[in-house]
Amino acid sequence: MGSIIAVANQKGGVGKTTTAINLAASLAVADKKVLLIDVDPQGNTTSGLQGNREGFSASLYDVILGEKKIGDIVLKTELAGLDLIPARVDLVGAELELVQLPQRESLLKKALQDAVGRYDYLILDCPPSLGLLTLNALTAAHSVIVPVQCEYYAMEGLGQLLKTVQRVRESYNPGLKIEGILFTMYDGRTNLSQQVVREVRSYFKQQVFESVVPRNVVLAEAPSHGRPVILYNIDSVGAQAYLSLAREVMTHAEKSAR
Repeated sequence: MGSIIAVANQKGGVGKTTTAINLAASLAVADKKVLLIDVDPQGNTTSGLQGNREGFSASLYDVILGEKKIGDIVLKTELAGLDLIPARVDLVGAELELVQLPQRESLLKKALQDAVGRYDYLILDCPPSLGLLTLNALTAAHSVIVPVQCEYYAMEGLGQLLKTVQRVRESYNPGLKIEGILFTMYDGRTNLSQQVVREVRSYFKQQVFESVVPRNVVLAEAPSHGRPVILYNIDSVGAQAYLSLAREVMTHAEKSAR
């Protein structure tokens, strides 16, 4: 059965989409079969892999509302092992429509049941909020990766997200675990980046990934070409950081399987 990993943080601009795209791509080049699911109405994961978010007739919106099956809307990508479930702006409407539905927090989990057996990893890119879409993703997931930007308010945002994870465990998904906390936009030349890393590592210890994603212009450029960074410039420090992260994720999976 495939491992479902949500990439979540209610703060915007911390590298969620960059992490979702490039972790998924890095797992795919390691010969894993990966389904990347865009749960964000902004559709940045979709445009970051496809170049646009309008070249398809159905999206995650149709799946959540039960009008399509996951298999009906899968898009192939440039990487043979990586498939995509796209999102469009109509997903904003799903949050409003979900409020009135029974078991509204579990609709994505139910929709993914058809796909779990066909993939090694399902990566969910969550919106920058703690609304019903993120709740659906956390209810469906086996684990969550929390990208943390190396900045002043990092600990505050991290604390809020971890409280949400605990509430989801208590109410909807008791098996949900923290896959790891991932430092992003790290600049080793600044005291602030170094301080954030020290504080988070000292407090959360084994829950923090060894891999650290640096500030890297190539990571910012790759989405404008509709490609993951490993296809845009595999020799860049950004690409190497996500390949390292993929190795850690696979190592976690191997240990859990023992």
